[in-house]
Amino acid sequence: MRYATEPEQERWNELVDQNPSGGNILQGKEFVTQKQLSGWKVRFIVSDYCAFTVIEKTIPVLGKLWYCPKGPGVSTKRELAELLPELQAFAKKQNVFTVKIEPELDYTTDLSDLNLIKTTPIQYNYATVYVDLSPPLDAILAGLNQKGRHAIRRAERDGVVVKQVPATDENCQSMYDLFKETATGAGFAIRPASYYQSFYQAYEAKSRGQLFFAYVNNQIVASAFAMVQGSNSMYKDGASVRERTAYGASHLLQWHVIQWAKQKGALKHDLAGVPPIKDSKNPNHPFYGLARFKTSFNKHITQYVGAYEVPIQPLKATLWHRYIEKLVRKLYFKRHHQSFY
Repeated sequence: MRYATEPEQERWNELVDQNPSGGNILQGKEFVTQKQLSGWKVRFIVSDYCAFTVIEKTIPVLGKLWYCPKGPGVSTKRELAELLPELQAFAKKQNVFTVKIEPELDYTTDLSDLNLIKTTPIQYNYATVYVDLSPPLDAILAGLNQKGRHAIRRAERDGVVVKQVPATDENCQSMYDLFKETATGAGFAIRPASYYQSFYQAYEAKSRGQLFFAYVNNQIVASAFAMVQGSNSMYKDGASVRERTAYGASHLLQWHVIQWAKQKGALKHDLAGVPPIKDSKNPNHPFYGLARFKTSFNKHITQYVGAYEVPIQPLKATLWHRYIEKLVRKLYFKRHHQSFY
C-alpha cells in the first residue's frame, strides 16, 4: 500500500472504477477535491486490492483522522479482511489514529470478527434505491412502479417542463434557495451556498454533472443536480417548493435525470439515500417521504453495512469514538454551520 503517483492521480477515476466493487462516485477525484473547501486534505492510495481515497484532518493531541467515503472499494468480506492489515500498517506510519470506512457490503454481512468499531454512517446512501439503466429507455419506464409511471405522465399532461440548465452563478443560487426551503421543511442542515456553487461548477466543467430545473408556468418548482462517473450515476441534490403546484414534477424531473445519465453511459443510477429497510415504511421517520418518492422508481431498497472505525491506535480511536467525535462535530457545526464531514 502506498500513495498514488501523479500519473495515477491524473487517471484516478479510471482506477477507482476498476475496483472490485465497481467504483463509487464519492471516491472520485471531483468529490473529494471539494472537501478541501472544508479544510480536509486529500490522500489517494493504491493497494493490490483497490484504489481508494481518504480525506484527512489533524485532531489536536490525537493525530490524523482518515475518512474513506463509501470505500474502500472491496466487494466481499474476505477482500476487506485481507486489506485491513495493510491499511492499519500503512496508516500507522502516517500518524493516523483511526480510519472511518463505509464499505459497500450487504447489510447482512457479519464484520464482528474483524476488530472494527461500529459507528454512525456519514453518507445517507448507506441505504438507497438503484435504477437499472442497462435496458432501453422504454423498458426502464415500463419497469418503474405504477405510481412512478403515473406521476411522470400526469406531470407531462399538466404542462410541467424540465430543462437542463448551466451551472451559472445565478442558477446555482436559484438551486440553493430552493434547497434551503426544502431543508428547512425537512429539518436537515445544508452547507453554505458557495460550497454547492463550486461543487456543481466543478462537475459541469468535467462534463460529469448536470443541473436540472422543472418549471410550471415559467416558475421553478423543483430542481436536481446529478453526477456521473463511469457506469455509475447519482442524484446528488434535489429540492422542490413546499406548496405542491404540480403533481409529479419531481418524478418527471428525475426521469429526465435518468435519461441524461443513460446518455452519458451510466448503467446504474443511485437515488442516494432512503431510511434503512426496517424504517422504510415508518411514517415517523424523517426520511419517510424520500422513501415513498424513491421507491416509486424501484421498490427494492439496497442497504449496506454502514460505517466502521478501523482503530489504528486503539486507545485514541476508542476515545474518539466514544467521546471526542461528538464534541468536535457539535463545536464545528456551531462555528461553521455545516457538517464536520
